[in-house]
Amino acid sequence: MSTLTTSIRRSAIGLGLFAVLTGGTIALTQGLTKDRIADQAARAEAKALFEIIPESRHNNDLLNSSVALPADERTPEAGPVLAWVARQDGRPVGLIFPAVAPDGYSGDIHLLVGVDLDGTVLGVRVTSHRETPGLGDRIETRKSDWVYDFNGRSLNNPKPREWNVKKNGGVFDQFTGATITPRAVVKAVQKTLVYFRKHRADIREAIAAHPLSEEHS
Repeated sequence: MSTLTTSIRRSAIGLGLFAVLTGGTIALTQGLTKDRIADQAARAEAKALFEIIPESRHNNDLLNSSVALPADERTPEAGPVLAWVARQDGRPVGLIFPAVAPDGYSGDIHLLVGVDLDGTVLGVRVTSHRETPGLGDRIETRKSDWVYDFNGRSLNNPKPREWNVKKNGGVFDQFTGATITPRAVVKAVQKTLVYFRKHRADIREAIAAHPLSEEHS
């Protein structure tokens, strides 16, 4: 066998081993990263739940008190909607719905929307997004208090046509250099309230049928 052939074979074997090792390392890293991202998302979601309806306003196990509700065109997933139910001494005081604004500047914006039994917003928190740092990320509470403007809102407060940013005739502030992001969040919150109104009977039935979680001591 010639020196050239031997050299080529050795190079091929080396490249093959390198590819196998690199592929395995990438796969392992992706697996570990995926688990870490999922854990961080779960922590962010749990934190947001207790910010929307703090423990001073409920005494059930909120993290383990969810009900399955009907899906429709306004819900983020094709299947049933899992909403968290907050109770005070067994009495329901509010629900927290997952929502997605699909029309953010950089893709989906995931959020949670808390609503009381009358359809009034208890709070809104963004749990994940890819909006531009320094512009669209003002939807985060650690960057601004913009999201608090939803507190106390309902479908009639403001009027339906005013559920938009001020640039488009609404009542909600837009961000300097970033109108798309806040507009997307406003529409997602409004859609959640419309969903609540449409499925109010289903929601009340699901809450009544759901077994009470063990109260905190």
